[in-house]
Amino acid sequence: MAKRKVLKYGDERLRKVAKPVTDFDEDLFELLDDMRDTMYANNGMGLAATQVGVLKRVVIMDLGGSFYELINPEIVSSEGEQEEEEGCLSVPNFSDIVKRPAKLTVKAKDRYGYSIQISGEKYFARCASHEIDHLNGILYVDKSKHNEKYFNKYGKK
Repeated sequence: MAKRKVLKYGDERLRKVAKPVTDFDEDLFELLDDMRDTMYANNGMGLAATQVGVLKRVVIMDLGGSFYELINPEIVSSEGEQEEEEGCLSVPNFSDIVKRPAKLTVKAKDRYGYSIQISGEKYFARCASHEIDHLNGILYVDKSKHNEKYFNKYGKK
C-alpha cells in the first residue's frame, strides 16, 4: 500500500468526469488500498479517485468508524436539505457553507463487483454527495455559499 499525491485546486484533472469501473481486479484493490492510506495520511473523511489523478468512478469514506468503498456510485434518491461547513483535501486552507441533501440513498458496487445500496443522513449524505460530485468534475467551492472569497483569492478554475 502506498500514499498517492492529492491533486490541488487548479489542476484540470479535477474537472474531468470519471469513467465507470469495469474490471474488479487487483488493480482496483490496489487503488482502493492506496486511496485509504492517502485519505488517512491527510486526515480526510472522504476521497474520490479523481483527487489522486485516476479517472475512475471510485469513492472511499470513513465516517466515524463506518468505512465505505463505493464503486460506480449513483444517487438513487435524496431528501431534505442541510447547510453545513465543508472542506476538501483538494482545496486546502478554505472551508465554507454548502447546501447538501439531508438524506441520501446511493447504489454502487463493492470492491468485488457486488451490488450494494446504502441510505444515510447527515455526514453520510454530505460526504457521499461531495465525493460523487468529484467524480463529475464538480468541486465544493463551485457550490459554496461564499465562494467568491476563494475565487477572488485564488481565481476560478
